[in-house]
Amino acid sequence: MVRSKKVKKEIVDEKLLDTIFLLKREWAYLDSIMARSIDPTEYGRFDVAVAKAKYFYCLREAKERNLSAIK
Repeated sequence: MVRSKKVKKEIVDEKLLDTIFLLKREWAYLDSIMARSIDPTEYGRFDVAVAKAKYFYCLREAKERNLSAIK
């Protein structure tokens, strides 16, 4: 019983780390688009803010779970 719970936790932790890396790339991509934009739109700024919030939320969750990308 304990083994299956641990495997599930490891899978969830791995997915969380993958999500963090994906969100960081998305945030950097949107931020670079906005930096190169002559007249950034309100929707663009909103998208950057949402991507940043998602990234930091997942990062906080990983910190609470004591996760590290470095093993």
